Amino acid sequence: MWHETGNALGVLPVSGDFQPWVHFENAETKRRLKNLMDAYGFTQKLKSINPSPATVEQICSVHTPEYVAQIKALSADRGGNAGESAPFGPGSYEIALLAAGGVISAGNAILKGEVKNAYALVRPCGHHAEADRGRGFCIFSNVAIAAKELLKRDNINCIAVVDWDVHHGNGTESAFYDDPTVLTISLHEDSLYPYNTGMINDTGEGKGDGFNINVPLPPGSGGGAYRSTFESIVLPALDLFKPDMILVANGLDASTWDPLGHMMLLSHHYRSMTQLLVEAAEIHCDGRLLIVHEGGYSAGYVPFCGIAIMEALSGEDSGVIDPFAKHESTWQDLQDNQLAAIQAAAQIGLFKLANQLDKKA
Repeated sequence: MWHETGNALGVLPVSGDFQPWVHFENAETKRRLKNLMDAYGFTQKLKSINPSPATVEQICSVHTPEYVAQIKALSADRGGNAGESAPFGPGSYEIALLAAGGVISAGNAILKGEVKNAYALVRPCGHHAEADRGRGFCIFSNVAIAAKELLKRDNINCIAVVDWDVHHGNGTESAFYDDPTVLTISLHEDSLYPYNTGMINDTGEGKGDGFNINVPLPPGSGGGAYRSTFESIVLPALDLFKPDMILVANGLDASTWDPLGHMMLLSHHYRSMTQLLVEAAEIHCDGRLLIVHEGGYSAGYVPFCGIAIMEALSGEDSGVIDPFAKHESTWQDLQDNQLAAIQAAAQIGLFKLANQLDKKA
């Protein structure tokens, strides 16, 4: 909660050129999620996992030592910008280590059998961060760092990462673009952010060719489009790949109330997608499923989406009723242009993955 991002222009301190307003990536969305959990007694029904900060060695499995040293030095001074639209204040280096370490701690708890699955409520987010720069509010690539660490375990030989953040998961993609041991699948709004990334023809390179699947969905896609994507691409890809563990880059900015996206998901759509992954994890990897909080900028609606996901993971009823669910309309149904986009992504992504796995066999 103490990670400081300045005002909405990413300026620390305020420059005086514009009237400041709160940065989109601020602590309130996650604070309100935790507060809602506490208020309904839901937190007490779950097992808490104590996080430990990631080590520099673990961070450098994805990021360059020079970049890590730069973030540490800026954080020890007055803060700065990690790269592109990734502002941070004093002390954020240690917080970012704790965020990445929290994801690792959650993954370790799953592998030790302490929990079957987990939800990592961490900040700052990570899936845009690249090897030598932060991007899109992200400093360290939390999911990728955790995946690299978990792959060191004897019983984890391959990991699938499903990214349903409204923005393309470029950082996670780049970390494993030539790696056949990690299948990365990104569902995102077409041509939103980062620009010129996340195309259906970006399928990986070298030994990793075929192990990266992008599904750029048209703006305005709702529950019908995401359900179709799961049925046509995500679940078949998991069936082909047979991961030893599934990680999710869980951006809640594809909701209909988010200011930085143009999608239409409601909380029960996130619950449904989670339930599908819970079932897939039971089939392929003894239920090992780790969901990692990424974006999501509607302070009023993120809590309902997050709790719906946790309910699906835990099987517990929080007692929270989403007051916005009544706004679902026929626009949530699968539209023709959305189906065409999904079919195009499936034709390229699934074909490549199946072909590469056939070669390995």
